[in-house]
Formats: sequence, structure tokens, C-alpha cells
Amino acid sequence: MARGHKKTLEEKITAKQELIEALTTRIESEKRELEELFQEKRLKELEMVNDLISDAGLSTDEVAEMLQQYIDSRMADVS
Repeated sequence: MARGHKKTLEEKITAKQELIEALTTRIESEKRELEELFQEKRLKELEMVNDLISDAGLSTDEVAEMLQQYIDSRMADVS
């Protein structure tokens, strides 16, 4: 039974290069999709925080000041 055409070393090299290029393209595409998912997650988290601030009737400046005071007190406790 005939096996068919055996690939030359050059053909094998070319095939591997093409495979690596295809996989590299796939990896870059997956990285872009992952970054988009991280951005979507961050946006949802920010929307949730914004809703909490709005529901509490606070301004962003007030919240920033409260957070800074909290951070300062935590840092003082650690020292």
C-alpha cells in the first residue's frame, strides 16, 4: 500500500512556521478578547460603585475624602 508523498525537510519547516504564525495570531486575538473582558468587568464594578454613591446621596469628592481618611487611618494603624 502506497503511503503517498513524504514531506521534505523544507516542507516540514514551512508547515511549522505557518502553524506558529497561526497560533501567534490566535494568542493575540485571545489576549485582545481577555482585555475587553477585563474592561467590561471594570466598567461594571465602577457602575456599581457609582450607584452606591448616588444612592447614598454623596458626591464623588465626599467619597474620595472619606476613602482618603480611611486609608490614612489604616496606614497609621499599621505603623
